[in-house]
Amino acid sequence: MFKVNEKLMSMLKTRHKSGQLVFGGTNLNSHRRNYYRQRMRLARKLSNPRLLKISFHILRHWKATMQYHKTKDILHVKRLLGHRKLESTMMYIELVTFDNPEEFTCRATENIEEAKELIEAGFEYVTDIEDKKLFRKRK
Repeated sequence: MFKVNEKLMSMLKTRHKSGQLVFGGTNLNSHRRNYYRQRMRLARKLSNPRLLKISFHILRHWKATMQYHKTKDILHVKRLLGHRKLESTMMYIELVTFDNPEEFTCRATENIEEAKELIEAGFEYVTDIEDKKLFRKRK
């Protein structure tokens, strides 16, 4: 699942609706072929053959690893991936080691609206100091 902004939703709603599928095609193989064609075109255009090594499975691993790094919640990642067993999810968190896993971006707010914006942006509440609320988010 991905968050979709209002602009994209309005664009999707205005497109010609010939069926239920947004990206066309009738099965997964057509999506796979289109992805590989686009990847090949981009690799040639940018003269970067390493792009040819990126597959759907690698993107899935990357998303899971980044979600775990950001949230440190293995159960969240398990639900995101749709795994039944925690052991299946555990292999994703061992893929990448970050140099300094405890680096944070910190923000202070003076009112409720600013706090609400920070929470919606993924920040977590830490404490109150001098009538200000402090929030942090992993980098």
